[in-house]
Amino acid sequence: MGSYAVKEMFLTLQGEGMQVGRRAVFLRFAGCNLWSGREQDRETAVCRFCDTDFVGTDGDHGGRYPGADALADQALRLWGALPDPFLVMTGGEPLLQIDDALIAALKARGFETAVETNGTQPAPDGIDWICVSPKAGSDVVLRRGNELKLVWPQPGIDPGELATWDFEHFLLQPMDGPTLASARDAAIAYILEHPRWRLSTQTHKVVGIR
Repeated sequence: MGSYAVKEMFLTLQGEGMQVGRRAVFLRFAGCNLWSGREQDRETAVCRFCDTDFVGTDGDHGGRYPGADALADQALRLWGALPDPFLVMTGGEPLLQIDDALIAALKARGFETAVETNGTQPAPDGIDWICVSPKAGSDVVLRRGNELKLVWPQPGIDPGELATWDFEHFLLQPMDGPTLASARDAAIAYILEHPRWRLSTQTHKVVGIR
């Protein structure tokens, strides 16, 4: 059983996608395979628009956890004594670290589990909700799940092709940054012409939570 490098872990509300507004423990793993997380590497990275700090293990409840039980115990402490615990595993790229042992430990503590991934790594069995957010120029191997969430616009990626993949829900999320307004207009225009897709907004930024 290996150890896990965790950037941070905290209690919040899910801010994006089909689970928006839901009470959740967020478990952010350190590290990603599409960008080092260092600004000097951004321009040469596969993913250049990430807005998340996933470098190191210095965040709230971050650290090097020695095993699955230690990590699952901390997640349950953050959830507290309430029923129906829900955990969102994110990053960086969480599937670089998530394994069968961690899923089993979380299930033993009653957690419903979700993952937000770039889809370049296979997912272990037992994750309850799989959200894939593909990045242009990457090799996506995880082409089925619950939710496909495409940050938009991304040159070099075709939503029409993604819509053939095996997902229950398809969402366009306007890319944050200085061109957010035009990105939102582009997403809305696309959805009006392609009603299989839905609009996803980063509500946690609107309401001021992380």
